[in-house]
Amino acid sequence: MKTLKATLIIAFFMAWMPFTTQAQQGEVTLEFTNAATALELVQNYTKALQAGDVAKMDAQLHRDVMVYGLGGALDSLTKAQHKEYYTTSTNQFKHTLSNELYLPVKVTNNWNEGEWVLSWGVNTVTDKVTGKSIRIPYHTATKVVDGKIATMNYWYDMLNILTQQGYEVKPPAN
Repeated sequence: MKTLKATLIIAFFMAWMPFTTQAQQGEVTLEFTNAATALELVQNYTKALQAGDVAKMDAQLHRDVMVYGLGGALDSLTKAQHKEYYTTSTNQFKHTLSNELYLPVKVTNNWNEGEWVLSWGVNTVTDKVTGKSIRIPYHTATKVVDGKIATMNYWYDMLNILTQQGYEVKPPAN
């Protein structure tokens, strides 16, 4: 019985070892050389969105930018697709951001290594024709490379948007 207990304890610790060593490899810091410029870059992007200035938004993007999660899409968007998406969106809607919070972080020695700006807020989208508004809480993670936005990850609740537009969710029939 002692051997069984000892074996189980050793097996437990061996199973958890990869998780603890992997978690200790990456390092995150809030203080790094480019923190202020990365923050300013992302804030310029959001100010341009609120102004409906797609050209200025586009100017903040790296030529090889990849944008994920925009429009509820599972796919990625290129720089040209991002510009097309926001040209359509800003023609139809006014975007007003509030409750904004930005956090520049630098990750080293990990799969997501780089200089990032994490942001949270509420995007109130108002239809220019009907005047109807929808509040969309969001979170973005933006990677900055060479002074430009290289990766953007959007997260927001699509179900929230649909229900605010009057759509209903019904349980499946048994």
